[in-house]
Amino acid sequence: MRFNFWRASFLLLSVLFLAACATSNEQEVEYSDPRDPLESINRPLWTFNWEYLDKYVLKPASETYIEYVPGPVRSGVYNVALNINEPFTAVNNLLQFKFQRAGKATGRFVLNSTVGLLGWFDVAKHAGLLREEEEFGEVLGSYGVGDGPYLMLPGLGPSSVRDEVGDLVDGYYWPLAVIDFWPNVARRVLIGLEVRGQLAEQEALLEDSLDPYEFVKNAYFQNINYKVHDGNPPVEIDQEEEDELDDLLEEF
Repeated sequence: MRFNFWRASFLLLSVLFLAACATSNEQEVEYSDPRDPLESINRPLWTFNWEYLDKYVLKPASETYIEYVPGPVRSGVYNVALNINEPFTAVNNLLQFKFQRAGKATGRFVLNSTVGLLGWFDVAKHAGLLREEEEFGEVLGSYGVGDGPYLMLPGLGPSSVRDEVGDLVDGYYWPLAVIDFWPNVARRVLIGLEVRGQLAEQEALLEDSLDPYEFVKNAYFQNINYKVHDGNPPVEIDQEEEDELDDLLEEF
C-alpha cells in the first residue's frame, strides 16, 4: 500500500512537471505524433534513461547480477516476484469475463504458492498452465479507454497515462497491497535486473535504428495493443491511403 502511495505521488509530480514544461514550450514546438504531445520533454528523459541511467547503472548491475548469481537462484527469485502478480491477473480477467484465463491464473497461484514453494518453482508451467499476465491497464483498453499521452518516466521507462493508472490499481490488489515499500522496491529491482539481461540481445536493434526514441515508442504501443487484444490486434487501415485507393477504383 505504501509503495503504491509513493508511486502515485511520483507519477503525479512527473505529470505536473511534464505538463508545466510542455505549456511553457508549446509555442516553440510542433508535435507530429498525437500519441506523444509531451515529446519535447520525453526525449530528454529518454536520453537520461538510456545514455546515463542504463549505461552506468542498470546495465552494469544487470550484467553483474547475471554473472555472479547462479541461474537456478535467479530463476527462483524471478518466479517468486512474478507469482505475486497472479491474483491481479485473475481479477483483471474476471473484469473482462475471461473466466478460463481467470481460472488459469488462480490455478497457477495456488499450485506455485504451495507445491512450488511460494512460486520458486514454476510447477504450473509444467502442468500446462502458462503465465499470461493481465494488467488493469489492459482492462481499460479492452473497454475502449485510450492510451492517453505517452510518458517517458525517469527510471521507469516508456509508459502512458492509462498504463500508469492501471499499475496503480494493480498495486491495491492482494497481496501487493500488504507488501511494505522496500520489499516491493526490491522485488521490482530484481525483476528489472532480470528483464534487462533478457533484452541484452536486442540492443543492436535499438542502436542501429535511425531514431531510438521513436523505435522504443512504437515498440511500446505495438506491444500494448498486442496485449490488449490478446495477441490478435485489429488491422489498422490508413484512411488516406484507403480513400486514394477508392478514388482509383472509381476511375475504372
